[in-house]
Amino acid sequence: MSSDDPWKAQQEALGAFIKAQRQVANLSLREMARLTDVSNAYLSQIERGLHQPSVRVLRSVADALNVSAETLLSQAGLLDDEEEDADESPPPGPARTVAAILADPSLTPEQREALLSVYRSFVGGDPTP
Repeated sequence: MSSDDPWKAQQEALGAFIKAQRQVANLSLREMARLTDVSNAYLSQIERGLHQPSVRVLRSVADALNVSAETLLSQAGLLDDEEEDADESPPPGPARTVAAILADPSLTPEQREALLSVYRSFVGGDPTP
């Protein structure tokens, strides 16, 4: 597929988001596979944007990463931003800040982790979306 394919781009963005979330959670692919009942090979393919996961897999991944299923469904392009905002947008505060850091495509995983570490030191705890 060409890089102009919007579905492929969305799939790759979802994979990058899942990978970043997994890294921030300090989970290996093997650990996440155990938590989700999905093979680590398949999870790796999802993270690399090679497969579009089913809603069941997205829900399992969301549970394992402690994020809302709506967040992953939105990242997968299966939920309109308006629906997400109306249904379950993170409230203002720590959860929204963490979600914004994790979703920022201009940051590397290392930069995300560094920002989250500093942020957690300021808010005193482990705020997760």
